[in-house]
This record gives sequence, C-alpha cells and structure tokens, in this order.
Amino acid sequence: MNDANIRKAPGAIGTMSFRNNAKVLLSGTAAALLLAGCTSFIPDYQRPAAPVAPAFPFDTAASLSDIAAANIDWQQFFQDARLKQLVSLAIQNNRDLRVAVLNIEQARAQLQLRRADEVPSVGIGATGLRQPGSNGSMSSLYTAGFSVTGYEVDFFGRVRSLGSAALAQLLATEEARKTVQISLVSAVANTYLSLLADDELLRISRDTLGSREESLRLTKLRFDQGVSSELDFRLAESLTQGARVVLAQATRQRALDENALVLLLGQPLPPETAAALPAGLPLTGQGLLDNLPAGIPSEMLARRPDVRQAEQQLLAANANIGAARAAFFPRITLTGSVGSASTELGKLFQSGSFGWTFAPQLILPIFDGGRNQANLDTSKVGRDIAVAQYEKAIQSAFREVADALASRATLAEQLQAQSAQTAAEEIRLRLTDLRYQNGAANYFEVLDAQRSVFAARQAVIQLQLLQTQNLVTVYKVLGGGWKDSPAPQ
Repeated sequence: MNDANIRKAPGAIGTMSFRNNAKVLLSGTAAALLLAGCTSFIPDYQRPAAPVAPAFPFDTAASLSDIAAANIDWQQFFQDARLKQLVSLAIQNNRDLRVAVLNIEQARAQLQLRRADEVPSVGIGATGLRQPGSNGSMSSLYTAGFSVTGYEVDFFGRVRSLGSAALAQLLATEEARKTVQISLVSAVANTYLSLLADDELLRISRDTLGSREESLRLTKLRFDQGVSSELDFRLAESLTQGARVVLAQATRQRALDENALVLLLGQPLPPETAAALPAGLPLTGQGLLDNLPAGIPSEMLARRPDVRQAEQQLLAANANIGAARAAFFPRITLTGSVGSASTELGKLFQSGSFGWTFAPQLILPIFDGGRNQANLDTSKVGRDIAVAQYEKAIQSAFREVADALASRATLAEQLQAQSAQTAAEEIRLRLTDLRYQNGAANYFEVLDAQRSVFAARQAVIQLQLLQTQNLVTVYKVLGGGWKDSPAPQ
C-alpha cells in the first residue's frame, strides 16, 4: 500500500490539510461536549427532618440575639495567655489535625481526577503497524500526531455524577477538619484546666500532710508521756499515711495530665509554660463566657461541622445513585487523532502526509449478569445508610448540647452548696479542736473533723474544675473553636 492508497482509503484517513484536519477533530470534540447536555439521573435532594425536639432544655442563659458560639474564635473565648499559646501550638503541631488537613488535599486531588474525566485527554503519540496483505506481501502503516483516546461523551451524566460525589466528599473532609480542630481546642483547654486543678490539689495535699505530720508528732509525744492513748496515736498515724496516699495520687495524676497535654501539642511543653503552671492560676479566674446561647436546634445544627459533614456525605451517596442509573444507558466513547501517516517510516513527516482518524464507539449494556442493577441497589442502600448516619449525627449533637446545658444549669448551685459545706466543716474543725484543747472532746472527733475538711476542700476544687470545663464544653458542642482570628496586617 502506497501513500496514494492511504489518502484514498475510505473511513479512517483523509486528505485535507493539517489545519482542516485539526478543525474537524476539534469541532467533533466540541460538538460531543455540547451534546453531553444537562441530563442527570441524580435524585432530587431533600434534607431529612431533624429527629429531635424543637428546643433544648435548660437553655436559659442568654437570648437568641446574642452572638453564637460558632462565630466566636477561640482567641476571643479564652483569656489566659498561656492557654492561648498552648492552643496555638497544638493547631500547628497536632498530628490528628495534620492528618485531617492532608485528607482535604487528598480529596481535592480525587475531585480533580473526576473533573479530568469530563474533558478529553489530548496526547502526542506514534504508532507502527505491519500486517500481511492479501497477496502475501507485508503492508506497513506509521502514524504520529495528536490523539484523543477513549473519551466518554457524558450524555447521561454518569461522569458528572461521579464528579458531584467527589465534590461532596471534598466538602465533607473540610468539615471534618473543622470538627477535629474543635475537639483539639477543647481537649487542650480541658487538659490545661486539669493541670491547674492538679496544682491546687497538690497544694492542699502538701499543706494537709504537713499539718498531719505535726499533729502526729504532738500525739506521739502525748502518747509517750501517757497523756493520750495508743488509739489516738494510731488514728493520727492513719490520717497521716492517708494524706501521703492522696499526695502520691495527685502527683501521679498531674504527670499523666501533663503527658496528655504534650501529646495534644505534638511537642514538649514550652519551658516558660511548664515553669509557670505550678504557680496555680485560680480555676475560677479564667474569664470564660458563661452565657453562650444554644438557640433553636435547627440553627445550632447548621453551625456544627460534624452535622454538615454528615450531610455532605449524604449528598455524595445521592450523587452515586445518579452514576449508577446512568450506567444502564449507552456509553459513547470517542477516539481520534490528527497528524502524519505514511506507509514508510522515512516519509512520515514529509509534506502531504497529514491525516486524521475519528472513531466513535457506542456500547449498550444488554446482559451483564445483574452487575448494573446490583450497583444501583448498592448505591441506594448507601444513600439510606448516609441518611441514618446524618440523623444519628443530629441526635448525638442534640444530646451533647442538652447534657452541657444541664450541667451548666446545675454545677453553679452544686459548687455554691459545696463551698458552704466546706466553710461549715472548717468552723466545725476549729470548734472541735478548741473543745479538745479544753478536754471537752476526744481526739477522734478532731481527726474526723480534719478528714471532713480535707475531703470538702478536694470536692470544691473538683467542682470548680467541672464548672470551668463545662464552659469549654458548651463552647465546643455549640460549634465553637474552628474559627481563627484573622492574621494581623
């Protein structure tokens, strides 16, 4: 076969100039893109109704006109400069947050892959073909030029549906990153507050141990002189050892909380922060907002990134149904090229060797063993699962907010009562000790009063910690903590 036969052969290679050939190929591709149209088999999306009560219980702290927690960045919510530094370090170095950010980049790359399927891929290639002819001779054909291979004309929206699903997954990973940051900010703050409480417990444990060691020394002297009984001495010794037990527990707990904070930060504690913590900032002096409004559930849920993440995953599952439905219809692919063609390799790039090919292909599924139907059924079940997960996310968010509000409404009253009880126990200890000094009470009553005062003081610190951590939790469950202050200009 010579060059003349190639130019006259019907069906594949034409004789027009390179410019006209390029116009034909580009025009055919453009027409295919336009014909892809707007057909879509994605079901119409309707947001499922929230399966929760229309209002939160115990939401009496503020009016609906107050600023929402989700609109308050963490730099404004926290007042302690050391805590702000720790949160900033955690956001920079925490590995869970780093993974969440990388997941966004991965989802963005997946979206780009899906979008790339919507346009033809143009490449430069060269081919060579040798085959026996009808008279026993060998025929050759060499081509080189630009080519489009296997481009799917998306008449029925299959490729676009997959792209919509990838976009929804990208948006879901962005919401997941916000959720991770919210949890991280809350965890750093609560662990820092636990360290402050540990310092307070260590302080009163050391003070209590010191006073009990002195009491034990005096009791031993009285016992040696026969003034008091061995029972008094053993009671004093028991309380002293009990104080040592509490001190060891508090020391261990502080070390564990510090280790937890180091893990959250993703680095060792800054020296200035580690040195400043033992000074003991009062838990009640954190300056946290205590009147954040919960609002109505529908508004709150719209501000929670985890609920928005679940909805985006539902949208992705809905889009997958459209892709599965489109698979039942014909799939049209285009393959074409424009460039040079010749039966002799040495003449491939000579003048007059330009040619083009255009080979559309249509495949209509007739029998596939039920594969397409099974894929559609799987997509529908996936959508139903996503609906259930979305509703579960709403219910979990509602429960978290309700729990936090219930704690906020009752912890203040509990702390007030516990503080009053502690004051009463301290007065009882003073009066009992006075009665003992005057011989009107035995030493057992004094030791019992000391034990009650120590326990009451510990309870006050624990309640102060719970109340302060509850303010952080309310901020978290209402969607606060993912927003950062703008960088200074």
